[in-house]
Amino acid sequence: MITLHGSFPAFGLPHASPFVMKTEVQLKMAEIPYRLERGFPADGPKQKIPYIVEADHKIGDSTFIRDHIEKAYGIDLDRGLTPDMRARSWAIERMLEDHLYWAIVYFRWMEEANFAAGPAHFFDTLPSELREEARIEARRAVACNLLGHGLGRHSQEEVADLGCRSMAALATLLGNKAYLMGPAMAAVDATAFAMIAAATAPIFTSPLKDFTLRCANLMAYQKRLMREFYPCHAARQAA
Repeated sequence: MITLHGSFPAFGLPHASPFVMKTEVQLKMAEIPYRLERGFPADGPKQKIPYIVEADHKIGDSTFIRDHIEKAYGIDLDRGLTPDMRARSWAIERMLEDHLYWAIVYFRWMEEANFAAGPAHFFDTLPSELREEARIEARRAVACNLLGHGLGRHSQEEVADLGCRSMAALATLLGNKAYLMGPAMAAVDATAFAMIAAATAPIFTSPLKDFTLRCANLMAYQKRLMREFYPCHAARQAA
C-alpha cells in the first residue's frame, strides 16, 4: 500500500500544504488505497513534502508522484482529454504551482499578522528557548526562496497584483464549466482546487484572498470539490 507523507490540518484547511492536498485528491481520483502519515521535508527524497513510500521506494514531488501512480497502476487521470487540452492543463499547472503558489507563500510568511497566526505555530512543539530562533531562521529561508524565485523582489502591492492576475486568468479559464477542461474532472483540477483553497484559507488576510473570494465561479468550484473530497472538513466549515 502507498503511504502518503504529508502535512496536517491547519489554517482552516485539510492540509497546510496545497501540494499535499493536490496529491491526496489525485490518489482519491485514481481510487488507489493509501495511508496518510505526517511527513517531514528532511525525510523526503527531494527534501520536501509530499512524498510517497511504496514497498522500498520513496518518490517525491507531486508531479512525479502522479507520474508514478499512473504508470504503476495503469491509470490516466487525463483520460478523454485531447492533446490540446493536455497542453493547456500543463500550462495552467505551471501558472498555479510556479507563480500563484509563491504569492500565497508570500502572504502567509512575509506578512506579520499572517505569520503570527499561521506558520509561527509550526515551531510550538520545540523547547521554549529554541522556538523564536527557529521561527526567525525558517522565515529567513522562505524570504531567500522568494527572492530566488523573483516574486520576493517586489512590493506587497506588486505581489498582490501578480497573484490576482493569475487568479483572474484561472477564473476566466474555468468560466461556467464544471471543471477546467469541461464536464469531467482531470488532474489539473486537483491542483486548481488546492491552490484556491490555500489562497482563501480562513485564518489569513490578503488582497489575493479578497480578490479570490469575489470570483464566484472559483469559490463555487472550490466548495463543490471540498464537499466531494473532504466531506468531513466541508461539514465542519458549514456548521
